[in-house]
Amino acid sequence: MSKHDNMLAILWMLNSGEKCTAKHISEKLEIHIRTVYRYIDALCASGVPIISDTGHNGGYSLLHNFIKSPLLFSIDEKKTLLQAAQFAKEAGYPSSETLDSATSKLKRYSNQEQEALLSNHLTGLEVINRKGYPALQPVLQELEYAVAKEWSVEISYRNSHEEHSSDRVIDPYGLVNWNNKWYTTAFCHLRNEIRRFRVDRIMNITRTPLSFKRPHEFSARSFFMKNLLPDVADQSEFISFIIRGRAESLDDLCIHWFLEHHLQERTSTQAIFLMEEKTLYTHIPYIILPYGKSIQVIEPQRLKNKLVEIASELMEYYQDEHVH
Repeated sequence: MSKHDNMLAILWMLNSGEKCTAKHISEKLEIHIRTVYRYIDALCASGVPIISDTGHNGGYSLLHNFIKSPLLFSIDEKKTLLQAAQFAKEAGYPSSETLDSATSKLKRYSNQEQEALLSNHLTGLEVINRKGYPALQPVLQELEYAVAKEWSVEISYRNSHEEHSSDRVIDPYGLVNWNNKWYTTAFCHLRNEIRRFRVDRIMNITRTPLSFKRPHEFSARSFFMKNLLPDVADQSEFISFIIRGRAESLDDLCIHWFLEHHLQERTSTQAIFLMEEKTLYTHIPYIILPYGKSIQVIEPQRLKNKLVEIASELMEYYQDEHVH
């Protein structure tokens, strides 16, 4: 590590509140003990109030009234950052190598008691998510950089209904991780409007010399959710959808990313939703069918008929497959 990294590491170790000997510091940082003395002298010269005690229980420590730098974290802050890093990595965070480097420093620049405590906390919290494609990492990094620098990029994008990709220039306003997938909300020069693009459908990305200015107070999250979910303020074309069933099944459905948006009333045995009629018959049957007999549709009757129709089609399909 560089001199400055080692000096910062010494500060973090002293910030634990316990005395650290030069020998302990040298072993921890894998540097010569004379180098430790030089770094301690340099820190003192820069104004850091380091106390040096000699004798059997001697060592280096900081004055208790020393104003802590924002870069010096408490044990709870370290624990929180390390646990948050686990979530970020599982979500496919674009700068995973840098994240690993940062978390390793948080672990390394701690005393033995803190290391053990951090290890216990990290062992007690696990995050399991579906791993993203490694090929997404460079695309995510380019998009994140373009968002920060407000630079336009040219992408080759393939829609779900298109066999071949199309080229277009976009102004990325932000990145959104939703339902274990990455999206960018961007102004599309081809369509002349703000749209959302799935990152895994970007086949190629290239920086351009163009720049843009993100709209004031624009929120990629708000735009994404507004386009994902219908506005329930206008309820003229909405109808009630009532289900009854086991509490655990109702719990699952009431926190479903789509149904939750339409929940109107919930009791221990029943849930009432208000939603657009078209959506009710095209999407909802496939959401509730996996719950089998643990869920019962009370109304509308047309939805019951749709469920029967789908179940009959599935039964015929598999019966024909068995015959052939």
